[in-house]
Amino acid sequence: MRFDVLYLILGWTLIALTLPLFLCGLITWWLDDLELALYAFALPATVSPTIGLLMLSLGTRMDTTGRLRDREAFAAVALVWPIAVFIGSLPFWLGGVFVGPFTPDASFADIARGAVNSWFESMSGFTTTGATVITHNMSPNCIPGTTLDCINAQPRGLLIWRSLTQWFGGMGIIMLGMMILSRVIGGGMALARAELTGPSLSRLRPKLKQTAFALWGLYLFLTLMEFLLLYFSGSMNLFDAVNHSLTTMPSGGFSTHDASIGFYNSFLVESIIIIFMFLAGVNFTLLWFIRDGDFKRAFGDEEFRNYVVYITVAILAVFVALVASGTSAGRSLRHSMFQVISIGTSTGYTSTDYMDASWPLVTHLILFILMVVGASAGSTSGGLKLLRVTLAFKVAMRELVRIAQPRKIEQIRMNGEVVEQNQIGLIVGMLFVWVGLFFISSLILAIFMPGDTFESVTMVVASSLGNTGPTLGDYGPSSTWAGMNSGALLITSVLMWFGRLELLTAVILMHPRTWRRESRVHSDRSAIALYRRIMEEKDDKKNREESK
Repeated sequence: MRFDVLYLILGWTLIALTLPLFLCGLITWWLDDLELALYAFALPATVSPTIGLLMLSLGTRMDTTGRLRDREAFAAVALVWPIAVFIGSLPFWLGGVFVGPFTPDASFADIARGAVNSWFESMSGFTTTGATVITHNMSPNCIPGTTLDCINAQPRGLLIWRSLTQWFGGMGIIMLGMMILSRVIGGGMALARAELTGPSLSRLRPKLKQTAFALWGLYLFLTLMEFLLLYFSGSMNLFDAVNHSLTTMPSGGFSTHDASIGFYNSFLVESIIIIFMFLAGVNFTLLWFIRDGDFKRAFGDEEFRNYVVYITVAILAVFVALVASGTSAGRSLRHSMFQVISIGTSTGYTSTDYMDASWPLVTHLILFILMVVGASAGSTSGGLKLLRVTLAFKVAMRELVRIAQPRKIEQIRMNGEVVEQNQIGLIVGMLFVWVGLFFISSLILAIFMPGDTFESVTMVVASSLGNTGPTLGDYGPSSTWAGMNSGALLITSVLMWFGRLELLTAVILMHPRTWRRESRVHSDRSAIALYRRIMEEKDDKKNREESK
């Protein structure tokens, strides 16, 4: 491991976080007050660049910029998230969203739980999961029996920061780094390969930095378009429109109200958000083709066609189930469209309580499948991704055909092109890791949540790995995750991190060989080279003697 390269990437990331922290500090001063802005943002806006500069000055070398390999790229991508989450949690803790060091008459246990809550909220934000622990018994800003809407009672500036964590996490911090810091860091393609949940690696421009600029520009444009539509819908004020536009395109789902989108009870608002949630589940490269007018290339994509069919079938199935249970056709269509697209794209907004008795069991099973599968690869959504599931299905069908026709040779194709065997192996490996991690995590979480049901525990694990947020069971759309103890919150936050990295990057980080010192690797290679040279010289000497 070349630790100087690691320090370079992490150091610049910490420095880059200073700008949004400083900006939110000014917003908090404007919308709330100066004292709160200083409490919440002064320390993190100082700590983040300080640590970053120390990493750059003490941990890097003159030639560090040219030493990036895939090993350092994967490790850096994996470590960027917890570091960003830690810095991002400080405003929640210091600003009083949860019990913190500045909360009057707070006990040490309450302050410690406030730190865990802040970490969880920040992890849920940066990984675009959207689960929250802001509730009356956890936030000093909410008075039980008096405060009707706990999330909306939080300081305005801190809610903006909460939404920004999702907006930056959606496209990916590393993708932002490639756009801003590519000249300093270098090795952009290695970082892009490691940032598996970011946009497709298809280059839209000759240079990768230009591709990052193009994708972030599209991301910003769609965010701005949604903001304008929501604001001029007449149902949202300026503040709510800003926050919801920041959390829709990253498929995050943080809302400014406890009731999420159901608070507005507006068909127009739901329709606007449905459109942008659907777009968030599409490969961003295809959205760029549509922007350029290349509709044939975009709509001809096999995964996109599967995505449209998959979402449509799920909507129709939920609609029929709701109508059969006695819900009116109009209400059934409205809620089935919203909830299927919200869960299918891992956004996690809710327009109604789908754990209500009017939603039959079959609808819960459909939502669970959507939660696990997710949307398109190259989108901001979570889950396994439809592309991987499609290819895994094709592999399974090929093996079944081989049983009946052993001599038949059949290639796995996607968009008419043959999928290489190493890519198929990677997909199968990821699915295996996901299944194994799901069962192991459910078992561990059940130990920490002994009073919860089987459904609640397993659905929380699935929601965390899929970065969905609201789940099934006791932690459904009408409940927060504040009922979990600190141990369970820390475990689920790690699962969110795994899900955001799509498992394999995190697994690589935990492999001992990843952290093997470069000197040891070089010494091993040197020893092998010396052995080969000695053997070659010995063979040459023997050949010369035989020739004589």
